[in-house]
Amino acid sequence: MRADLLSILKRMDIQNWKKMEMEFTGGPLIVYVPPDCCELTMKRVEVLKNPAKEIEGALDKPGEGLSLEKIIRDKGKPAGELKVAITVSDITRPVPYTGKNGILLPLLKRLQSHGVRRQNILIIVGTGTHRASTPQEKVEMFGKEIVSGYKIQDHNCEDGASLVYGGKTLAGTEVFLNKNFYEADLKIATGLTESHFMAGASGGRKAICPGLVDQRTIQKFHGPDFLESPLATNLTFEGNPCHEESLAVARAVGVDFTITVTLDKNLRLTGIFTGDLEKVLQQAVTKIKTYVEIPVEEEFDIVLTHGGYVGRNHYQAAKAAVGALPAVKTNGVIIIVADNRDKEPIGGPEYRTLTHLLKLQGADGYVELLRSPGWKFTKDQWEPEVWGRVLRKVGEERLIYCTSDIPERVFDMLPGVSGYEFLTPAGRKKPRGKKIQEMVQNAVIYFHRALEKRQTSPRMAFIREGPYAVPVKKG
Repeated sequence: MRADLLSILKRMDIQNWKKMEMEFTGGPLIVYVPPDCCELTMKRVEVLKNPAKEIEGALDKPGEGLSLEKIIRDKGKPAGELKVAITVSDITRPVPYTGKNGILLPLLKRLQSHGVRRQNILIIVGTGTHRASTPQEKVEMFGKEIVSGYKIQDHNCEDGASLVYGGKTLAGTEVFLNKNFYEADLKIATGLTESHFMAGASGGRKAICPGLVDQRTIQKFHGPDFLESPLATNLTFEGNPCHEESLAVARAVGVDFTITVTLDKNLRLTGIFTGDLEKVLQQAVTKIKTYVEIPVEEEFDIVLTHGGYVGRNHYQAAKAAVGALPAVKTNGVIIIVADNRDKEPIGGPEYRTLTHLLKLQGADGYVELLRSPGWKFTKDQWEPEVWGRVLRKVGEERLIYCTSDIPERVFDMLPGVSGYEFLTPAGRKKPRGKKIQEMVQNAVIYFHRALEKRQTSPRMAFIREGPYAVPVKKG
């Protein structure tokens, strides 16, 4: 606990502060914020009234490109002989694959109705550099019917035997990717299109790169030459090297059919887009931009955000931190709430080592190491580099990370400040949700008071949808 925390809490009067609810697993966290706290929230968007019907309609008549029936007919061999590969997202993305509004079972049934044999369909989890899915996660993602009835495999970017050379992109990148996908007669990409803090948006081409490529290909895609570009950011595509490289890889591989969805802030379907890979992405991005962008006229002293569904571990929570940058002042404060419920609440062993290196070297020193001739590319090096963007703007002492899923002793290896520093002795004995709630509340009070001493009225903002909202500084 910070030495001056108790005295600040005793002196600070928050009786006129307003109550705010923050999304969290098991029920919202209740936090009181200054009366003039600005809530940055996504616009309301109409959700699909009959998602199951919309899915069937999108499979019947793609918005852009050929129908599945026409694609299968044009393959030059009987449908029963076609090998089909479908790439799907892993557990870090809330893609509605299963349930009454799921997209995967209707797709599988449609393939079989056109003569494709069930035993010739392979579902490939596009893990990229992420860990493999557990059996329980596969059931959670796809449902028991699909898990028991279809072949499912996880991509492994480090398994040379499962990879094949797919050619070069225009940028000169040699593409190595999942052999089963590349050699399939019919290649289908599925997923979710949402804003993405590096590639502009997820979905489409990202299902292939980085989803199905090898570490050598990822070395270019996740290298500092791309990530340090100011255009490698949310909802930016023209000149964005991550987007352009990902698209080039997908073109080199060849994708026959794409299905992607868009969601609202409550993870309800707002759109189903099918057909041509590139045109589908354009349509989906046009859709999400109407409601995820939040114009901001000022930068704030304190910004409170959360990791959302995707913030399953520290590795993924960087999305929320980077998303908050347009809304926070230089040397301002970012407070992140994270439900790090993953079996690896920080990330894999390489990521843990690299975040410690970032902590020791600082943001600029870390990038210098990545650029040095003797550096050996490591698959998780890019995420600490992205955390470095946050440290450059707000500094190590003003990035506050609130979770109780990561042991306090481990925070010495992670960027920023642990939320444990804002717990009172009584708070340490509280259950998980209440403990995190106290971390957040006390951090807000602490920094508001600290800034009040230096200026008349500190300004605070709360990003209600966390990593899914995209604050955009006007002008």
